[in-house]
Amino acid sequence: MARISQRISAIAPSATLAVDAKAKALKAQGAPVISFGAGEPDFPTPAAILDAARAAVDDPKNHRYSPAGGLPELREAIAAKTVRDSGYEVEASQVVVTNGGKHAVYNGFAVLLDPGDEVLLPAPYWTTYPEAIALAGGVSVEVPTTADDGFMVTVDQLEAACTDRTKALVFVSPSNPTGAVYPRDRVEAIGRWAAENNVWVITDEIYEHLTYDHHEFCSMPVVVPELADRCLVLNGVAKTYAMTGWRVGWLIGPPDAASAAVSLQSHQTSNVSNVAQRAALAAVSGPLDAVAEMRAAFDRRRRAMHKMLNGIDGVTCLEPQGAFYAFPSFEGVLGRGGVPDNTTELAGWILDKAQVAIVPGEAFAGPGYARLSFVLGDDDLGEGIGRIADLLGG
Repeated sequence: MARISQRISAIAPSATLAVDAKAKALKAQGAPVISFGAGEPDFPTPAAILDAARAAVDDPKNHRYSPAGGLPELREAIAAKTVRDSGYEVEASQVVVTNGGKHAVYNGFAVLLDPGDEVLLPAPYWTTYPEAIALAGGVSVEVPTTADDGFMVTVDQLEAACTDRTKALVFVSPSNPTGAVYPRDRVEAIGRWAAENNVWVITDEIYEHLTYDHHEFCSMPVVVPELADRCLVLNGVAKTYAMTGWRVGWLIGPPDAASAAVSLQSHQTSNVSNVAQRAALAAVSGPLDAVAEMRAAFDRRRRAMHKMLNGIDGVTCLEPQGAFYAFPSFEGVLGRGGVPDNTTELAGWILDKAQVAIVPGEAFAGPGYARLSFVLGDDDLGEGIGRIADLLGG
């Protein structure tokens, strides 16, 4: 009998967190490591949110259990924030507050999937989705996209991948890791296809406020209202409000799915930390001034990174349209003059030789590519890309 369950043994550790941990460990040893690994804004959490958390610590009511689905006032505020930011009108009872966005992802698949149910997963994709699908007994069906099509899936591709076992589609715009933002007409076409085929959509909107130039976020259940009864919206405070460590996310779904998620969470974790929930309440209820400041900085860094990467001989990169990642192709340098012949080995080689951390594309089902986050200071960004360029001879 195996000591560790097969289900858990099959999980691949988070590649993004592994890269970040190795970079931090090297830094702690005094190495001048520059990390493009984790998607973690370098801005502090806004002061008003910190003030709300401090006040919450001193309030005895926050020292006790609270409802498993979230503080009632936070669920109300998230519902209000959702209609404000995306136009999607939901009841507070449809909101389930989770321990970060990953918990919302896990609970969403756990609520929907039975063993053998298939989930259409456009690739490249964030590393956590296939693991959460597998833990729920589901089967990921990769639907590949390429740089030639802007890393956006088409209805024809979805139709070809759909079977009588297809239960759901994962839809992410803006995208991690590619930075793609789907135009409204493509969002509508995909949403109508899903509605007509009775396919659930799990749409991750965590990067809703991070779009650039003329690109705009639009929420699929707003564009296709008839999809709302088969749609789970995932979101959280981590990226928008620089609150990655606070661990507050949420899931929004039709009443039966939301109720099921609350029941599940009542046995998993009970309530999210009340102090973190009070901080999140201040975040979603407050103005978006700090968000605009961060987005302006990310926009500047995005353009700088895009230009510098494309200046390296053999490296090509689409300009990111949203989120805060570039996803360049290193296929033109792999195997050249001592360079490793795949991006998994390339990432380790760059970290060892140049002390720069990147995440290999294999982690996202995008071999030949790598993900570089541009949520670090301008000087470090320039220095880091410069080291890569020097190492690659570009």
